[in-house]
Amino acid sequence: RRGRMDVLRPTLIRIGGRVYRKNLIREQAYEHEEEEDFCAGPGDCTDEPCDAFVVEETEKGFQCRVEVPSPLYKYIIGKKGETKKRLETETRTSISIPKPGVEGEIVITGQHRSGVISARTRIDVLLDSFRKKQPFTHFLSFALNQPAIQEKFLQFKEEVLEKCSKDHGVSSSLFQNPAKLHLTLGTLVLLNEQEIQKARDLLQRCKEDFVDQIAGGKPLTVEVAGVEYMNDDPAMTDVLYAKVHMKDGSDRLQLIADQLVERFVASGLMLKEWDRVKLHATVMNTLFRKDPSAEERNSTMTGKSSFKERESFNGRNILKLFENFYFGEVQLDSVCLSQRFSSDASGYYATSGQLTFS
Repeated sequence: RRGRMDVLRPTLIRIGGRVYRKNLIREQAYEHEEEEDFCAGPGDCTDEPCDAFVVEETEKGFQCRVEVPSPLYKYIIGKKGETKKRLETETRTSISIPKPGVEGEIVITGQHRSGVISARTRIDVLLDSFRKKQPFTHFLSFALNQPAIQEKFLQFKEEVLEKCSKDHGVSSSLFQNPAKLHLTLGTLVLLNEQEIQKARDLLQRCKEDFVDQIAGGKPLTVEVAGVEYMNDDPAMTDVLYAKVHMKDGSDRLQLIADQLVERFVASGLMLKEWDRVKLHATVMNTLFRKDPSAEERNSTMTGKSSFKERESFNGRNILKLFENFYFGEVQLDSVCLSQRFSSDASGYYATSGQLTFS
């Protein structure tokens, strides 16, 4: 019965403003992700949409070009080239892929327009599926690492270790690097320079379209005060964060964050994770225990294995004693397109792009 319901209510995938039905397929499990294969049942190509992308007519038939970042080529090629062969056979097309590591276009050619369209649609679905499995490379952030905040954060760390070090799991390895204190708005998977440029351009359009109007051309004065936890049970905390609010009591920071994420999600550069951005500055994280450069993804989609390996800490006393701890006031004047696992001269994340308020 469940199988029948799965067929009646299949998973829907949104790509480029279109919604596709994902058919149930039996996937083969391989040892390494890059060897995953793609199975798609033969279907009638004529019912594929034909206005979602450009199909050119050539002397030999039809062709369609698709820009794909080189790290994703392997998913279209498949184990021993099987995915590519199957796609070509079932759609009666020829698929030309650049050499590994060389950025370029994948070119689909075929004698029948419908076959080219079918191959392109399947490649889109395939890429969408594997892109979601890629670890994020960049994130939109507000830097909170001004000297005054760093100083108060180090005071917070010292006091927590002084008063709560006997609580289960509490140790100095849990604390954020003060130079990297930030608010995360959303995470992105940008796999080549073209995609990074796309994100930069979108940031500038957002500045013109709504950020300047909301911010009024001036920095936003924000207070960082109080701590909160992310799990259900404070005795088993994985992430402890500082809360932020606008000093004037307005919701302008939240408005900018929500609208930025909305625009990035609509452009396909970011996955929708929440209805509203949860503005938080991570101060303690059990991921730091093993990897001080780790950043949590604001999502339940993260690889579950990493969560199993985490050793939670008892945050009850910290929450009680530091409920209203004041980290200070900060002037936010830019949104950074920050690069994961990187540092600039100040110790903050290297910036691939920026939107400034003033």
